[in-house]
Amino acid sequence: MTKRPNSNPKPEAGTAAERFDKPGFAARKVAADLLGNVVFKKRPLDGELDTVSGHSGFRVLAANDRALVRAIVGTALRRRGEIAAVLERLLDRPIPEKTGRILDILHVAIAQMLFMEVPDRAAVSLAVDHAGLDRRARPYKGLVNGVLRRLGREKEEITGGLEPDLLNTPDWLLESWRETFGEDTARMIAKAHQSEAALDLSVKADPEDWARRLGGETVGTGSVRLTKKGAVEALEGFEDGQWWVQDAAAALPARLLGEVTGLEVADLCAAPGGKTAQLAAAGANVTAIDISSARLKRLEGNMARLGLNVRTVAADLRKFEPDAPFDAVLLDAPCSATGTIRRHPDVPWIKQPYDVEKLTEIQRTLLDRVVGWVKPGGLIVYCTCSLETSEGEAQAAAFLERQKGRVTRVDVVPDEVGGLAHLVTNDGYLRCLPCHNAAATGESKGMDGFFAARFKRL
Repeated sequence: MTKRPNSNPKPEAGTAAERFDKPGFAARKVAADLLGNVVFKKRPLDGELDTVSGHSGFRVLAANDRALVRAIVGTALRRRGEIAAVLERLLDRPIPEKTGRILDILHVAIAQMLFMEVPDRAAVSLAVDHAGLDRRARPYKGLVNGVLRRLGREKEEITGGLEPDLLNTPDWLLESWRETFGEDTARMIAKAHQSEAALDLSVKADPEDWARRLGGETVGTGSVRLTKKGAVEALEGFEDGQWWVQDAAAALPARLLGEVTGLEVADLCAAPGGKTAQLAAAGANVTAIDISSARLKRLEGNMARLGLNVRTVAADLRKFEPDAPFDAVLLDAPCSATGTIRRHPDVPWIKQPYDVEKLTEIQRTLLDRVVGWVKPGGLIVYCTCSLETSEGEAQAAAFLERQKGRVTRVDVVPDEVGGLAHLVTNDGYLRCLPCHNAAATGESKGMDGFFAARFKRL
């Protein structure tokens, strides 16, 4: 009698099934997938990393593997230009198109070999396995092996003479910063982007005490900057709603509204809610408006944890009309987000100059609309997390010209921003750069790039 074949044979050594089960393989495969989705499909990294709606392969990974994926992709994006230059030195000719994930596989491996504490042999072995399992990349499996082994042998020679700060910034961004801030500052901005952002917290009260409890320091106007990173949810005070995560620079614009106790304040484009929380904690009656219902749900969850009551409205500001004018308005307008590259390293690779042009039109429209939403004598604070002057200084100046007789500028003064005089421009605007010191004394480098202008309704 003929035996029936085993329907579940044990995989032979070296088979695809065995390689897929190799420790670390799944994380590297997902990292390469995400990297390609960001760079070539222009998908925002935050969306890909969402544990509910993001990349399917990422969602099923264990927590430690998800953390590894974040680290690999973040490094590969921060160092993308540098890695591309290394590959150019390693290859005799460019890799042809339609080769599957081959470039992404190489970028992921090189990021680990040059910038992470991963043994070369592990990075090379997993990259070769990945190439072997990708139908279109398989013909280049030998190339992957040879290129990466050569890099392991000749690191110093192959990486010598590279200029990371310039290589890792797209030309259009670097030219924009040179024109605006000068060569030296442009280079300092680019250099700041090579490091991850610090973890800053805004606290309800007594920042000095919370800095002591959490082992951090106070910066800006009372933000607590932590020197050690870990699971935010596990930190003291999270469950009790004593603080929320917010970059020190992002915490400054809401301060420009001054004393808001009892005032009706609109926080426009409000999600995820850092500024909403600031205003509500300061005693304002806040109406938080955002176009995204999903993002507002997240904001509402944050407010519930913090024990803060706010009114939320899901609406497109280009069509929305308030029932009554507000005492003050904070407009954190949609922007290119080029000031947040330290924490969002995908931004340089998914944004283009035409994105800035489209966004400046939206900003212009929103600014002109909100003038009528504020009572005479009320304040409007306009801010963006962009380094581009077209979304900052030029936008504010054009608004003043268009609304002459209806609004006037109210200059920002250093005392309002923790004595950080270097953040106040000659025109009375707030301008933060990623290379700026976040404290009035000592060395606490780094903050998001932010612009803010304050106007008074006449």
